[in-house]
Amino acid sequence: MSTRVIAGDCTVTYTSDDETQTQRGHVVALCKPDDTVLVHDAAGYRPAAWLTRPAELTVNEDPLWLVAVDGDESLHVEAEGPVALRDHNTTAAGVPVGDCPCDGRLVRSSGAVACLACDADYPLPGGATVLEAACDDCGLPRIGVERGEPFEVCLDYDCESLLSAVRDRFDGEWSCPACDGDLEILRRGGLIAGCEGYPDCETGFAIPDGTVVADCDCGLPVFETSSGRRCLDSTCEV
Repeated sequence: MSTRVIAGDCTVTYTSDDETQTQRGHVVALCKPDDTVLVHDAAGYRPAAWLTRPAELTVNEDPLWLVAVDGDESLHVEAEGPVALRDHNTTAAGVPVGDCPCDGRLVRSSGAVACLACDADYPLPGGATVLEAACDDCGLPRIGVERGEPFEVCLDYDCESLLSAVRDRFDGEWSCPACDGDLEILRRGGLIAGCEGYPDCETGFAIPDGTVVADCDCGLPVFETSSGRRCLDSTCEV
């Protein structure tokens, strides 16, 4: 991913359905990978103009002008004098958590771990902790996750999946309260315990981030979570 940087003497025009604002100055305009355009001048931290994730973005280099349009909003940046234009590699910024097998640095940001060198991206399960230990097979860090009990698996789901670990431990461990069939561990966005009788029985429960500490009066397990104890059935009062 790259960010395009435009720096120099420009006229900047922002238009919405009820206003037009025109400014001129020596500015820096950033076109981010998601097409968001930010125009900064010398004053303060807030952009002088911006348009977030426009539906359309066009950049012409000679003569230089930029037009971003999103519905009734538009942002037009036009060079009035010498202007520099360059593309710079851009990555996520986050907390360093280890090394990638490519020798790049891994950082944790926005629910994922990304490599600053090879752009590899690994989504994290909710509540996951990145551990210092590395996977013996691929060299990536291992992660710790609680889904009924603590599990340690590889950061790369394709190398060692959390689903397989939780399924090996809890598949068929609990009975469906609706039909008494076994609850199977499935992946539906997150992990769920769903009735083996599906589609005849559609009973299913999202498995929370926590450990099983007791049995509920309804027959399902009680989890200790960061917000307190709760039944696997979130509508059941413990």
